[in-house]
Amino acid sequence: MAMETGVTLGHYKIISSIGAGGMGEVYRAKDSRLNRDVAIKVLPTDFTNDDDRLRRFEQEATATSALNHPNILTVYDIGEHEGAPFIVAELLDGEELRDRLNEGAIPLRKTIDYAQQIVSGLSAAHEKNIVHRDLKPENLFITNDDRVKILDFGLAKLREPKSNIHGSEDATKRALTDPGVVMGTVGYMSPEQVRGHAADQRSDIFSFGVILYEMLTGRQAFRGESVVETMHSILKDDVLVADEDGARVPPAIDKLMRRCLEKRPEHRFHSAHDLGFALDALASPTSSSGSGLTTVARELPGESTARMNWLGRAAWAAAGIFLISTLIFGALYFRRTEERRQAMRFSISPPEKNSFSQAFAISPDGQQIVFVATGTSGATSLWVRPVASVEPRQLAGTDGASFPFWSPDSRLIGFFSTGKLRKIEAGGGPSQTLADASGDPRGGAWAPDGTIIFSPATTVGLMRVSASGGAVSELTRLDTEIGQTSHRWPSMLPDGRHFLYFGRGPQAAQQGLYVGSLDSPEPKFLMATPVSGAYAEDGGTGYLLFVREGTLMAQRFDTKSLALAGEPTPLIQGVLTFPGEVGPTAYSAFSASAGHLIYRTGDQQTTRLTWFDRSGKSIGPIGDPAGYHEPVLSGDGTKVIFGRSEGAATQDIYLQDLSRGNITRLTFEPGADATPVLSADETQVIFYSNRGGKGNFYRKATNGAGNDELLMESEGGTYPDSCSRDGKYLLYEKNGGAKTKVDLWLLPLTGGGNPIPYLETDFEEAHAQFSPDGRWIAYASNESGRAEVYVQSFPIGGGKWQISTTGGDQPQWRNDGKELFYISLDRNLMAVSISGGTPIEVGRPELLFQTITPAGGLTDDRNNYVPAQDGKRFLVNTLADTTNSQPLTFVLNWAADLKK
Repeated sequence: MAMETGVTLGHYKIISSIGAGGMGEVYRAKDSRLNRDVAIKVLPTDFTNDDDRLRRFEQEATATSALNHPNILTVYDIGEHEGAPFIVAELLDGEELRDRLNEGAIPLRKTIDYAQQIVSGLSAAHEKNIVHRDLKPENLFITNDDRVKILDFGLAKLREPKSNIHGSEDATKRALTDPGVVMGTVGYMSPEQVRGHAADQRSDIFSFGVILYEMLTGRQAFRGESVVETMHSILKDDVLVADEDGARVPPAIDKLMRRCLEKRPEHRFHSAHDLGFALDALASPTSSSGSGLTTVARELPGESTARMNWLGRAAWAAAGIFLISTLIFGALYFRRTEERRQAMRFSISPPEKNSFSQAFAISPDGQQIVFVATGTSGATSLWVRPVASVEPRQLAGTDGASFPFWSPDSRLIGFFSTGKLRKIEAGGGPSQTLADASGDPRGGAWAPDGTIIFSPATTVGLMRVSASGGAVSELTRLDTEIGQTSHRWPSMLPDGRHFLYFGRGPQAAQQGLYVGSLDSPEPKFLMATPVSGAYAEDGGTGYLLFVREGTLMAQRFDTKSLALAGEPTPLIQGVLTFPGEVGPTAYSAFSASAGHLIYRTGDQQTTRLTWFDRSGKSIGPIGDPAGYHEPVLSGDGTKVIFGRSEGAATQDIYLQDLSRGNITRLTFEPGADATPVLSADETQVIFYSNRGGKGNFYRKATNGAGNDELLMESEGGTYPDSCSRDGKYLLYEKNGGAKTKVDLWLLPLTGGGNPIPYLETDFEEAHAQFSPDGRWIAYASNESGRAEVYVQSFPIGGGKWQISTTGGDQPQWRNDGKELFYISLDRNLMAVSISGGTPIEVGRPELLFQTITPAGGLTDDRNNYVPAQDGKRFLVNTLADTTNSQPLTFVLNWAADLKK
């Protein structure tokens, strides 16, 4: 929190602000009790709820107050003001070492002096088992009398002593920072910190070596165009030899520095005490090694002698010849280096006890990754991971989040949650609601002018809204003449006015990528594809990235003419996709920005139909892993009918005899046959098919005899849900367009007659099921802002009840109608008792067990499970592999693979 002049914290009175950093704000204050000026670091109140930040702040106080050394900042006191903790320390006059280094290399004699003081302070800290872990020029302060002070032990680690003395105070200390967490600052990290391994005293010694190199040469030891390149340099590269770097470093100190910079900790100095002894020996003019150092120190510029002047002129002449040859060599070398550029890959694992969900995105500056992760409870949330770290940070208040996207300045994240479009600071804080998005949203993009483009539902075009909120307006309109049912997955092009998006239809030929404009409603068709794509750039050349048959492809794309050029080039095989045929989202699991690429591999749709009892105990699968969809059980429980994916654009209907185990394929036509429903007498299966470019209903005998019979013609976006037990009606979902979204309709199955609406509202109603007695219909609706399960009388007029209380979908009746099951938003299988006549009595939802099913939603599969007749067993479509726990792959310099 910002402090005004004159505010008092106990007996400390604020005089002025000194500065602020990630760990707090610093003020000059007067200690009235001892009549001295002090420095006070205060943790802002809006960070006091951040347990990690608070823990680190307390570490700084604990660690630093345990030290009393002239080269370490002295801590006088700690306290709390209006809920915010603070540290009182000595007030220093001078400047950071970084300020000195900004002017170039530091003279050798002064470098050795500073190095000895730094090592002396480190040695004192290490003797108390305190490791700094963030040693860098910004944390080293040079006072006006040239004394070095080590600052900010906020990342210190209290190491357990190796001895195990029962009852001692040291033996009760715990490590306040766990292995596997990258702490510190890129460029000054040790290799073990980059890898996320435990850091001990030798990590500080490596960081000291980096600082020593910079003081001697005026240049950073490890540097790259991005943090990933810098981290790679720390792990793989040796520092340049002195002559190549233009600095004159005596061999003895060069050797000492290189020992500090050994990649393996065991090859460095074992302690700061040993390092200090070696430094003292070098600095001593009586030692053989020190004499060389002293001689060079005497010959530094400014100590004028005739010999020095002559050597200087000779050195400049030699340098001129060397410079010309170096320029010639450098031009050839770097041209060859450019030709030999290679892509580098890094794996990114999900957070502990979490798995990756569908979506992730890399920030426009290429420095951060946001992803959706699912915890053990099944709930999703947003996590942000800086590319320079191995430890992601969970964003509080993002429960239920999906499909995040970045603002152009990489500061804010847009996402969807609880039926709303929201935004949040990448660093955390409260989220802000921007617009309604209650229809199972499908992605967003953030334009430089502050316009957010988003897909609020799966049955409409793209919408636009200001990043500060306000009115929502239509941006793209579905082309119903070609059967479009959805626009989704927008992404901006470099000019900030045009954008890519995916247009979905009932058949592969009607689906593809389009270019839209903020200034014009007329889109431009780019290419046919079943999944989303994105724009990426490398060295000024633009590419369209898209997935074809599981392989990520790159094709040159001119952003001025908005046209593709040349032939596509394969980049990566096995990229995870969710093809846009029936149910899946048409999402491609990759993201590209700032020369970087991140992707996932695998097959998300590999599942197994597995029996579970009411406690969640697995009874066993009924078949091999495959791409199963929407199982339906026969009344006697001896047969199961399901859809099964055979590829990106193919799905067919199958029947499995559970008593004998044999499987019969019922449909054979090209395209997608899906959403099977059993007729009342179970002699026929009714299903959706996109044959002929439409979304028609067909029926086929369950014994496989005869041809497929066309039952109803449709223009797409229409799927069967349930047959009434008396065989009179088929209940189905119909795309009602922008006004009524998804509606429930009835198709008479006897006596002819036209379809009639059952439920048409401004919301989405889907996944409906007749009750066994035909008097009720259970369905899911987002009228409350999220999916909930309702029961309504059939026909309408006898009442309506909300069944789920905290979100729900995929309702299924027990065979006697006395219990209703559904899947909660966190994928738990729930049970609710239903009793009485009219009105019915609804019990309290009971948790049965958590399922491991494909992601649900109002427009995904109607059901991922089916109950047995008695409700004591459940056949669940369970994810067969652990794709969600597989790592993401981060690629640096991805375009280098195009030249292979």
